[in-house]
Amino acid sequence: MVSALVESLRRSELSLSDAQLGSLMTSFILVYMLASPAFGALADRGASRVRILAVGVALWCAATVLSGFARSYGELFLARAAVGVGEAAYGTVAPALLADLYPEERRGRVYSIFFSAIPVGSALGYVLGGLVERALGWRAAFWIAGGPGLLLAAATLLLSDPPRGSREGAAAAPLRGLGWGRLLRNRAYVLAVAGYAAYTAAMGALAFWMPAFLERVRGLPRAQATVVFGTVVVATGFAGTFSGGFVADRLRRRTERANLVVCGLSALAAAPLAVAVFVAPPGPALAALVAALLLLFASTGPVNSAIVAAVAPGERATAMGLSILAIHVLGDVPSPWLVGLASDAWGLGTAVLGTPVAVLIAGAIWTFGARSGARPPGPGRGP
Repeated sequence: MVSALVESLRRSELSLSDAQLGSLMTSFILVYMLASPAFGALADRGASRVRILAVGVALWCAATVLSGFARSYGELFLARAAVGVGEAAYGTVAPALLADLYPEERRGRVYSIFFSAIPVGSALGYVLGGLVERALGWRAAFWIAGGPGLLLAAATLLLSDPPRGSREGAAAAPLRGLGWGRLLRNRAYVLAVAGYAAYTAAMGALAFWMPAFLERVRGLPRAQATVVFGTVVVATGFAGTFSGGFVADRLRRRTERANLVVCGLSALAAAPLAVAVFVAPPGPALAALVAALLLLFASTGPVNSAIVAAVAPGERATAMGLSILAIHVLGDVPSPWLVGLASDAWGLGTAVLGTPVAVLIAGAIWTFGARSGARPPGPGRGP
């Protein structure tokens, strides 16, 4: 939603600079990444995961609504930061909950279906944000985005919370201690998260700045820029995310490292296409954007499946929380802000060229992880 409103916020009574606009994403991510390990630890120590989900969604939506009431940069910064608390509760607990509902051989497709909600929701943010802003103003865009979600917060209370490790044949005891030392000694986990961090840096910068790039550099009208990019994201995000997990599950019949194989190859193939997005003429650039996003979104389900498979059942939420901290502190915490700083200095058309480099690094790390023999622990065992 914020990305769709970048140009409106820049020209509004708030008069935000590109660096300040980039920091709005950074404020959210900072809180999200710092709160995630706490929620992960809470979930792995026996707290009701369903209640954590409900509280997270409620906080998420309330903070979004409050963003529409901001009267200064500081108020908007704090409201966007508060959104991170809600996402931290949801992002750490939901994947661990799904792992206890489905066996490992089906998790690739399960996570692909689940995580396809991210590009679909993001695309709705671009499209609806642009349309509502044009009709009712940028404040109404936040109100309309956040309000209905409060009903979904209540609906999550109807979910069941199965025992931890139920799909591995034995219930896991509540985790004692943070468990970060075990995770950091787990090679399969570390390589999956390291590649995810580079990937997140690229996707965070691309998602935040692409509508502004289309308007400033390509010359598209503001509403058209958000709608075009939103349409591309929803189509490629759903198709790429949905298909990536199915491919990984099928490939898993040949190799247990199928998740990282899919992640690595798709990112390496996407890197040159990402360059073409920014330097090719408009027609080929749009085709390159579609192809690059299809390949990039294909990693979403497999990489999260790889992270969950790399750890013992009783520490999955903790592993997700630590991975969220790592991928954001090394990824999209600095990347939107750095692109904003580079844009202020050299122009947005030059600043965005760092994103293909991050995609290439992600593909290299994941491919190394798949080829180096990093093995997840067996069912029910610790790393």
